Amino acid sequence: MTGYYVPRGGLPAQSDLTTDRATFTEAYAVLPRGTMRDIVTSALPFWDDTRLWVLARPLSGFAETFSQYVVEVSPGGGSDRPEPDPGAEGVLFVVDGVLALTIEDARHELGPGGYAFLPPGCSWTLHNTSATTATFHWIRKAYEAVDGIEVPDAFVTDEVAVRPVEMPGTDGAWTTQRFVDPLDVRHDMHVNIVSFQPGGVIPFPETHVMEHGLYVLEGKAMYLLNNDWVEVQEGDFMWLRAFCPQACYAGGPGRFRYLLYKDVNRHARLGRPFA
Repeated sequence: MTGYYVPRGGLPAQSDLTTDRATFTEAYAVLPRGTMRDIVTSALPFWDDTRLWVLARPLSGFAETFSQYVVEVSPGGGSDRPEPDPGAEGVLFVVDGVLALTIEDARHELGPGGYAFLPPGCSWTLHNTSATTATFHWIRKAYEAVDGIEVPDAFVTDEVAVRPVEMPGTDGAWTTQRFVDPLDVRHDMHVNIVSFQPGGVIPFPETHVMEHGLYVLEGKAMYLLNNDWVEVQEGDFMWLRAFCPQACYAGGPGRFRYLLYKDVNRHARLGRPFA
């Protein structure tokens, strides 16, 4: 059975220790699940009965390509004008409750594991028509259009419909569920689910140009971030700038899974000298 960690907010007791694992460095940040409290939620224009935790936003000199939210929609809440930026693309991934998504007049019902890709300029609405709270991840990026390449179409699917692909030589200890074909250059970002069985590893320090947002959906692991081995668990968020070395060891007792963002399939932007 698939399960996803869902933050509930609240506030720690006055007797709790202040010390936690929250870290912000020049190469990475870790937002433990305990940082997602009521006093750090935000509201959005044109969204009713909704609050969100902002996990990532573009920062100069850090990770610059994306934003990521955890959005909680109360019964009756939602929006008819959810995305104010016509150049933004988005991915929605539902982790709790049920949401009614309408894309260009086509209605879809998304429960836990529901996934939607929304291209720039897409007309969509989202509402919670159920009697219980619904929560989803919303990842946004400014789409990088390329002359001669079509903008990808919107689509809706579910995690259970996406076959896990074993990473080479791992015997299934490390798998990735890819919601988009990696060779489809219409897409300039991928949002996948990465899973490790107990004992599974990333056996080398990945060091690459892609920025990452990693939200732990399930389990715990030791994660290498730059020079530091950091213990992470479900509900934690890791935010990595380009070229931050990373690796993973999933020690168990259960599987370790996270929702992964990365920017792909585009030329590096080149700076121009002053005239």
